[in-house]
Amino acid sequence: MDRAALADFLRRRRATLLPTDVGLPSGARRRAPGLRREEVAQLAAMSVDYYTRLEQKRGPQPSEQILASLARALRLTDDERDYLYRMAGHSAPDRLTGGAHVSPALQRVLDHLDDSPALILSNLGETLLQNGLAAALLGDRTGLTGLERSEVYRWFVHPETERIRYPEDDRDRQSRAQVASLRVAYGTMGADSRAGELVRALQKASPEFSELWDRHEVAKRFEDHKTLIHPELGPIELDCQVLFTEDQSQCLLVLTAPPRSEAAEKLALLGVLGTQAFS
Repeated sequence: MDRAALADFLRRRRATLLPTDVGLPSGARRRAPGLRREEVAQLAAMSVDYYTRLEQKRGPQPSEQILASLARALRLTDDERDYLYRMAGHSAPDRLTGGAHVSPALQRVLDHLDDSPALILSNLGETLLQNGLAAALLGDRTGLTGLERSEVYRWFVHPETERIRYPEDDRDRQSRAQVASLRVAYGTMGADSRAGELVRALQKASPEFSELWDRHEVAKRFEDHKTLIHPELGPIELDCQVLFTEDQSQCLLVLTAPPRSEAAEKLALLGVLGTQAFS
């Protein structure tokens, strides 16, 4: 671990960012350029004291989880993320393993979406980031761990909880789409990757998945029209648009409704009430 290089890198990256770059209000005039330490700590979900010690060259070696949070908070590119890991004494993550590092370009778009549910997914269907409306509509998925992080895993292993948000007559189509999308990731990442691990686990756990997997259907979903069923608001008809990174490893999924439609009114209500219980 190179504490001096790590500290200098963190300070300089913090100084290059404005609050508006990371989805924060600009606030009052600042004495120094860049984000405040407490803002970086807030974005990275860590204590201000811990982050301060890293910048002062006296902190402990950060874990890979901490580094992933810092890379996301500071909007690091892949090259910058790799440098951060190496200065902290870790190997740089493999860029093709469907890791948790969020594309800065997708994150910048997500930061400015507050009137539509939006989430950033890995190519294994793992929710890396989601805005408040997405959490209100779909539930908070960012805290899941292991194979449970993958939507396709939950879809086949926990159908009783995952499929209730879709109309019964649309569930077969969704099952095929989930498997076809996983085929794309499997073809890119290989049998010995996390995609291969996911496939083997699903083959053991779900005969339905095994049957669909054997069809060898391969397709990414670029756009869709779907109905999602919210437990309090009922059916909501939404258009789904997907924006992929250049290497196709992550995507930004945005759900929208036509202006002045019933679905738009329901989304507006979700925006006001969030994840609170509906009366």
